[in-house]
Amino acid sequence: MIENQLPPRLDVKQAALVDWSLSGRNSLLNYERLAQETQGLGLENALNWSAHVQLREDPAGHTAHWLHLSIDTVLPLTCQRCLGPADVAVSVDRWFRFVDSEAVAEQQDDDSEEDLLVSSREFDLAGLIEDEVLMDLPLVPRHDTCPVALKLAVADADFDALPEKPNPFAQLAQLKGKAVG
Repeated sequence: MIENQLPPRLDVKQAALVDWSLSGRNSLLNYERLAQETQGLGLENALNWSAHVQLREDPAGHTAHWLHLSIDTVLPLTCQRCLGPADVAVSVDRWFRFVDSEAVAEQQDDDSEEDLLVSSREFDLAGLIEDEVLMDLPLVPRHDTCPVALKLAVADADFDALPEKPNPFAQLAQLKGKAVG
């Protein structure tokens, strides 16, 4: 297990040949887009990940390079009900199949149940980890039960109403009446 270091870039085909596995623990501080999403809060929170690259058969029965990725973390986000901080647990457990090019990925994407990635000698595992966490975030972060009572009224009962203004046309009529008389 590696600690406080970003996952390495890897040669996918070589990693699959040796049945490569690695796990690590990083702080959110190491992931720029996640730090922006949390608005700089909880940067010391741990992001635990594990990756395993191996050779397996694809759905057509051909040997292919696969990546199994697991990620667990907790991100401090803003609850959209009470606007307070909410710790949101994110857990990713996903398989990816590698293909040789973008063209092959586009061609096979609609028919494959698994996610497809383009094989590379410098595959950015850290970038994939960050992408997967971002895609797994809830659209509307919120507490199951907010820690503060929510105010559900649209108007405050203590609001002082503005004094009633006189109708300008009534005032004009009064002025006309005084000028004539």
